[in-house]
Amino acid sequence: MDEANIPPAPPQPPLPSIPAVPPPPGPFATPPPRIVPTPATPPKKSGRGWMFLAIALFLLLLVSVVMNFGQLVSSVTSLAPPSRFAAGPRMEEVVLKDSRSANKVVVVPVEGVITSQQIDGTAFNQVDVIKAQLQRAKKDDHVSAVVMRVDSPGGEVLASDEIADALRDFQDDTGKPVVVSMGNLAASGGYYVSAPCRWIVANEMTITGSIGVIMSGLNYRGLMDKVGLQPKVYKSGKFKDMLSGSRKPEEVSPEEEKMVQSLIDEVYGKFRKVVSEGREAAHDVNGSDGRKLASDWTNYVDGRVLSGTQAFELGFVDELGDFDAAVKRANKLCGNNSAKVVEYRQVVELADIFRMFGKSEPTKVKVDLGIQGPKLKAGIPYFLHADYIY
Repeated sequence: MDEANIPPAPPQPPLPSIPAVPPPPGPFATPPPRIVPTPATPPKKSGRGWMFLAIALFLLLLVSVVMNFGQLVSSVTSLAPPSRFAAGPRMEEVVLKDSRSANKVVVVPVEGVITSQQIDGTAFNQVDVIKAQLQRAKKDDHVSAVVMRVDSPGGEVLASDEIADALRDFQDDTGKPVVVSMGNLAASGGYYVSAPCRWIVANEMTITGSIGVIMSGLNYRGLMDKVGLQPKVYKSGKFKDMLSGSRKPEEVSPEEEKMVQSLIDEVYGKFRKVVSEGREAAHDVNGSDGRKLASDWTNYVDGRVLSGTQAFELGFVDELGDFDAAVKRANKLCGNNSAKVVEYRQVVELADIFRMFGKSEPTKVKVDLGIQGPKLKAGIPYFLHADYIY
């Protein structure tokens, strides 16, 4: 068919118009914005807090196991013969003055009131620590001498006597000299522990001497009577409450006073014997290099204090000087040129730390008066300078 003969297409009817929707009346004159859904937040990754908690619990468990094991070992060793186990504080060597020499001079400090009370935070007392230091110095072949640095007003009779015996035994067993370096104060028990030593060095201004024994107490019966307190005592013998502070002073019989004074005189006689034997033994070894006790030295052992110069003149000390002079003398006595100066210090172990936290003590109220005196026990004799009692 020819294209010219194709009929035209019929006209299409118009599309119906859609009426416009008027906007809603009121404040929504404009269409509301299209709400786009917020994508879901991915879950947060868990932190590492549980890991730290687990590690902390594991460490606490480990500490508990170690402490239980330590208690087991302690219980076993307490039942074993003493010769098999060595008990005492652990020590570490600290160098105070280094040198090229292999020889050592060990410094042993005796500071404060000499007491048998336990050192805070440890299971040992001052006597235990000093004995452990001397024992280690005894076993170390490189230790040629000991310098004991004394700065003490004295203290308990028994503790002072134990230290003096340990020093005497150390010198007798090893032949190593002990040189004393007196500081500000080396009185009463401070001199008692110095007397058995080979050589004593004091500063000119050192306060020493005070050779004697003291035992004191407080009588509070007058105060009890004022507040209306009446003591009631049951005793097995007439002297059982001999030192009680609740008795009236007039109730103390001359017989009781004589007994107490006899005890003091006995301990005082031991003090004089330690001084006499110690200084005589030192002079026998030192010869003319040292000092000999004066012929009238007993006139000066009545409790009086002496300066370092006075003590030197009376023969209670061998040399005037400071700590360096004592170290120099120690080197000279054992033939060293310049030994290394070291000190053995107590190591605080983990068990000691937990022991401190585990202490259960009553709450104490302390009044600060600017001074702190020693903790003295009633009825115990002391080698102590009287100014340190109250």
